[in-house]
Amino acid sequence: MNRREIVLAPIVHVLGARPNFVKAAPVIAALRAAGAEQAVVHTGQHYDERMSEIFFVELGLPEPDVNLGVGSGGHAEQTAALMIGLEREFTSRSPALVIVYGDVNSTIAAALVAAKLHIPVAHVEAGLRSFDMTMPEEVNRRLTDQLSDLCLVTSPEAIGHLANEGVPVGRAHLVGNPMIDTLLANLDSFDTGKVRAAHDLPERYVLATMHRPANVDAPETAAALVKHLHGVADLADVVIPVHPRGRANLIAAGLDKHPRVHVLEPLGYIDFIAAVRGAAAVVTDSGGLQEETTILGVPCLTVRPNTERPITITHGTNRLVTFEELVPAARKALESEGKDAGDRKPPLWDGHAGPRIADVIMEFLGE
Repeated sequence: MNRREIVLAPIVHVLGARPNFVKAAPVIAALRAAGAEQAVVHTGQHYDERMSEIFFVELGLPEPDVNLGVGSGGHAEQTAALMIGLEREFTSRSPALVIVYGDVNSTIAAALVAAKLHIPVAHVEAGLRSFDMTMPEEVNRRLTDQLSDLCLVTSPEAIGHLANEGVPVGRAHLVGNPMIDTLLANLDSFDTGKVRAAHDLPERYVLATMHRPANVDAPETAAALVKHLHGVADLADVVIPVHPRGRANLIAAGLDKHPRVHVLEPLGYIDFIAAVRGAAAVVTDSGGLQEETTILGVPCLTVRPNTERPITITHGTNRLVTFEELVPAARKALESEGKDAGDRKPPLWDGHAGPRIADVIMEFLGE
């Protein structure tokens, strides 16, 4: 049987937030090359144009076949709305397979709906664990993996996590990291000078991003965070594109009151990674940015007690810090200015994860 004849029903990709788009682009391209029929459902979980639509343009993603326009809300409200919209879409499209990405609410909602409709699920970025069940993302990824027929794994330790949770070994496939495919494919487009000129930024700066509920949702925590970010700004200018989540609390805490803090609106993928590439260091609570800085060789300080991506510490430039550790760690990172980055790359983070994922999926559907 010709591989182009294997899949008659569409493969449906469910995308809801910035990291999903970056991971999906190489997978969609590789499946297109394999001749698979595909559909893209944008849930609208990230509804700001700069957090979603611009990524479709910049990453060459096909226009979504539908945008559910779910928007923000509490976890129960948002997940329920996602499930209602996705059930309607899956029922009308009868997919051969649903592919979900990462750990956002769109991911678990799609996996739940597909499982109850007896549609196979593939989870890209399966097996990552922070072991912190206070994180909504940890709940989402654990449950998604239990419901997935294909667990597509980005780093070796994730295989062990899945085995420990009783996921049959045949479901797990180490394929590499499609987010790194996108990064490497766009290296020539990341023009730091252009971004600095467009936003009147200094030549040397620390780039910061903060959006985790534990860091920004409570006003008193946001105020403590701002205090320490101001401490970093005493050492070097801080450039912070502010995520819609937590913006009000951070601004109310006086984030923009330090003369060396540059508050920006969210940036598109190309401009954002260009800004990361040119940074002396990065301060973040993001998951994906830990991976991107690992490949770019930029010192990364992750303001969290744990990470589901420990490989970025053992093979990359990442370090976990508390609020109190942030300023001394930033001082050390600025003094080293990337000298300790080395050339440590996690296995299979080589720009070819998309084709490996497509091969696994086409073989699964062919069987």
